Amino acid sequence: MPPAQLTLLVLACCLPGPLLATLLQPFDRLYYSGLRAYFQKDWLATEEYLLGALQSRARVRGAKVACHAQCQAEEDQGAGEGVPSHLQELGVFERVLKRAECQTYCLRQQVGPPSRHRTTQSVEDEFRRREPYNYLQLAYFQQQKLNAAASAAHTYFVANPRHLQMKEDITKYRKMAEVGEESFRDLEAQPHWEAYDAALSHYDADQYQEAIPLLEASLNESFRALEDCRVLCEGPYEEEESEEEQHKELYEAIADHYVQVLKCKQRCVLDIATKPGRRRYAIDDFLPSHFDMLHFAYASVSDWQRAIECAHTFLLFYPKNQTVTEKLRQYQSAAAEGLELTAREKVQLYIKRSLMEKTLIYYAVENLEVAFDDPDPWTPEDLIPEGVRERARVNKKKASDEDEPERGPPPYDGPTVTQNAQQLNGSQRVVVDGLLTDDECNSIIRLARVAGGSGDGYRGRRSPHTPYENFQGLTLLKAVKMVGEGLANIDDARHYLEASERSLKMTEWYFPTMDTPLHYSFTHLVCRTAIEGQQEGRIDLSHPVHADNCILDPESRECWKEPPAYTHRDYSAILYLNDNFEGGDLFFTDMDAATVTAQVRPQCGRLVAFSAGGENAHGVRAVTRGQRCAIALWFTLSPEYSEQERTEAEEYLKQMELSSAKTSQVEENSRRERGHSPEPPGTGERGDHQARTHKKKASKNRRDEL
Repeated sequence: MPPAQLTLLVLACCLPGPLLATLLQPFDRLYYSGLRAYFQKDWLATEEYLLGALQSRARVRGAKVACHAQCQAEEDQGAGEGVPSHLQELGVFERVLKRAECQTYCLRQQVGPPSRHRTTQSVEDEFRRREPYNYLQLAYFQQQKLNAAASAAHTYFVANPRHLQMKEDITKYRKMAEVGEESFRDLEAQPHWEAYDAALSHYDADQYQEAIPLLEASLNESFRALEDCRVLCEGPYEEEESEEEQHKELYEAIADHYVQVLKCKQRCVLDIATKPGRRRYAIDDFLPSHFDMLHFAYASVSDWQRAIECAHTFLLFYPKNQTVTEKLRQYQSAAAEGLELTAREKVQLYIKRSLMEKTLIYYAVENLEVAFDDPDPWTPEDLIPEGVRERARVNKKKASDEDEPERGPPPYDGPTVTQNAQQLNGSQRVVVDGLLTDDECNSIIRLARVAGGSGDGYRGRRSPHTPYENFQGLTLLKAVKMVGEGLANIDDARHYLEASERSLKMTEWYFPTMDTPLHYSFTHLVCRTAIEGQQEGRIDLSHPVHADNCILDPESRECWKEPPAYTHRDYSAILYLNDNFEGGDLFFTDMDAATVTAQVRPQCGRLVAFSAGGENAHGVRAVTRGQRCAIALWFTLSPEYSEQERTEAEEYLKQMELSSAKTSQVEENSRRERGHSPEPPGTGERGDHQARTHKKKASKNRRDEL
């Protein structure tokens, strides 16, 4: 065991509270010290600091729960009765002050002054995501502590199951002879989930005798976790205050903070019902479902007393449930006569307290413009004020309509919006047609075919997303340089540049960004070509479902804005150049990456633009015949991430055009000095007509070839 870990364990186990408080280090300071050591590659210090941070945080949270219980007990002992009504208000504040004094003193004794245990929400979020274990596993690995590294990696992966690098690391650890299977354990395992999962495995196998004690254990641990969560809701209120917030009156400010605490306590039922790695994806009716399973399990083993008790308890949540009501009658008939049982008292008190809190919250919703999403489907409808129910109905209707921002006139004549977000069954999505002519599309496709490099922009891989298609990509800078080398036509490159400019302007117009301009993040001309003879029975996608500025996690329906995602990208756009191919449709999905919400067929001049987050997860159907070409663009609101290559390409193109103009002028001056006519042969009205006719024929031939 590392010295730092051993020292902390000795402190936690053996020293009295006041002395420990003087030695306990703030866990955020230890955490940041650990990160500094990590980036300095001081692996032993990384291990010591991060273990210290985890243990310090656990100590602080435990102290808060213990102090809350201690102060509550002292308050209950000193409570008086028969307080006159005109003194009740002062009595309330007296209780608040005494509770504050008690908890402040208790925490100082346990963990020291507030500077030792108060931290920012961002640090708490990192611990909730188990980030310390992400760094710990590498520190362990570098010290050849492979079993500890595997445990840290597994602990992090449980809460972050879509983290690909950690998944690969765990696979490597499993192949190491030195690492035992027992090392792949969750160091932050929550007791109620361990009992719950084990109970379900027995319950689903009809092993009710084995399932019952595990379900009861899961219930007990769930209520314990629920109470701990509720206590921690009484921490500091750290929301950033607006000028209006700073000028709230005494009672308004107190009410605001208290309602926030009540809302937090109500959400705790979702916290305990959400497994690590499935954030905001809670199991429905987690607590009531225990009693639904328990009454059936007890009945299956003929324990009628417990079956009746659990059925009564379930009906506290859903008193009109006909199925359980009928089961209750059957249990009572099978039980001994005169057996009168009621619901569990602990649950009766839980529901009573929860309904009292909901009543206060809904009062605030109705009268103080407070927002609240009730986490419990069992909340009685008559508890919710009619005005709140009506507003919810109106808001739901509004949510189904697109919230159209105010826009000025479009930047170009001709292009038209053909599908808005409502028609595309989503938000921040649009389809615009008519942005390019057929000649412009063909010109850009010709550029892609002449100058496009296989795999360009994707680390040189020939097929970055599927082995059944060839991929060609061309950046703007590469296109312009190839013009300079005489390998591409300058007009084709100019069309590529102008097409991307129109795409940005239309995106910026349709999605107003509060006077903040969009900047190019990356511009890429791409063609995907189906490989002949390899399309039979194909079931993959040309481009799998993804989001453009975050890592999509379909299981938890989240999108993580963290590397390697391009988190600075705010909007995306695709400008299509052709439709003479099979497959290749763009489609949007819900965040489950499976439920398709809209599909768009490419065609020349069609622009699809959308916000780049998880709300617009999208993919591309397999291209099964022909070649699909488009300009892919990503935009950012942050100028520091603007595409530098684009500026270089624009300057390069401008220099070539100036050079070409100077060369033409020199040649013209030379002809004039030699006495030649400034008008070359074949020009004039007849010559112009012949040139236009020839150009039209050439253009038609190119279209036929394409």
